[in-house]
Amino acid sequence: MSETAEHGEDVLDGPVPDEPPRPPRTSFHRRRDFLAVLVIVVVVVAGWVLIGTSGDFAATSSQTAPDDLETPQAPSTLPPSFGEAWRAPSGATQAPVAVGPSVVTGDGNEVVGRNPYTGKQRWRYARDIPLCTVGAEWNEAIAVYRRTSTSLPSSDPAHNGTCSEVTSLKSTTGERAHQRNGDAELDTQLLSDGSLVTTTGKRLINTWRSDLVQTMEYGEVPDIVNPDKQPRVGCTYGSIAVTQGRIGVIERCPAKSDPTVTGDDRLTVYKPTGKENESDEPQVDFSITIGGSRARVIALNETYTAVALPNPSRVLVYDGQGNKVGEYPVDVPDADFAGDPPRGVVPVTKGTDAVFWFTGSRTIALSTADLRPLWTKENTLGAGAVFAGYLLLPVKDEYLVTDQVTGARVARTPVNRGDHTGPVQMATLGPMVLEQRGPTLVALR
Repeated sequence: MSETAEHGEDVLDGPVPDEPPRPPRTSFHRRRDFLAVLVIVVVVVAGWVLIGTSGDFAATSSQTAPDDLETPQAPSTLPPSFGEAWRAPSGATQAPVAVGPSVVTGDGNEVVGRNPYTGKQRWRYARDIPLCTVGAEWNEAIAVYRRTSTSLPSSDPAHNGTCSEVTSLKSTTGERAHQRNGDAELDTQLLSDGSLVTTTGKRLINTWRSDLVQTMEYGEVPDIVNPDKQPRVGCTYGSIAVTQGRIGVIERCPAKSDPTVTGDDRLTVYKPTGKENESDEPQVDFSITIGGSRARVIALNETYTAVALPNPSRVLVYDGQGNKVGEYPVDVPDADFAGDPPRGVVPVTKGTDAVFWFTGSRTIALSTADLRPLWTKENTLGAGAVFAGYLLLPVKDEYLVTDQVTGARVARTPVNRGDHTGPVQMATLGPMVLEQRGPTLVALR
């Protein structure tokens, strides 16, 4: 027997192979690197917590609704009477906001889209800052919030804050469509012309398109770079009106001979859009002094502009070049011209054949064609609303159902407003008639 056979084969004979190569040592095998990653994670989480507690994520509360409510159809006939269906607080609206299938209210810091028949909340949007106002355009509700923190000097008009947080909300669901910062003044109101929205102000007017990008600013522009782009400085604005493609404003400017004295009121009509990337350079159609004070711009159409003046009370109509083409006496007491209209807006309802102007004590119809006065109704509470082809004029304890063109009374319908005796702004949505009574919105059917 061989030695090998005798002792058996030694499988370990021969060269011993090296150990399999170990994977390269990476930085994550070191204790200090795991600690570094842990620190990074903590910092990131802390950052998100900070954003969530101090930014818009925590500052915003939103409950949306399904897109399952159809817009109510307008009725073709008048009901025999109107009774209250529901009411809700809405101190941030100056007139009822009816958009798409929703009646929208604004109060405190929240905007609520409501079922028009019941008033029940369908969607809600709220911030941790107060509302300035709520309006509507593009089938969306537009909420403007107030920013009170400012580093501006006390002499600056915006020292106490601005209405600068603007959000558009889909009328069906309440989902946020767009959000931007603006420069609207306190006590602003939103005016819609069918394609753009304009904010009112005593020294600054802004206009926005559907994505809330500014298309024009007029007046005392913040952080102005080129002061020569605005036509006048130092003016204040008494009233503002809009139509598609045109904005009219009553200006009160210092007299050139004595800056401490204000001259005659000035009517300026300008375009709501400017050249590309030049929203701070207004395109003015015309600007004229109108030979009096305490004027207010009532309405515009594609050609004409109507202005009311006291002493004696009259309506002046100007064409697109600023030429006076009509002057009509109207029976309006001097007291109705005292002060400027709240938020710079004369209460007006647009009908199919006429524009209805509430003076403060009566309603005057103006032709939509040439803005000449058609008729006057005394002792009214507002400009009314068009319903089933007629104008519903609010008066004490009832509606006057009125022919739009002739002013003839068609019917009288009782309305119980309780102890509310002040002005009434109105709108309609399907079979619902909406009244803004001070800080309360009331729906009737």
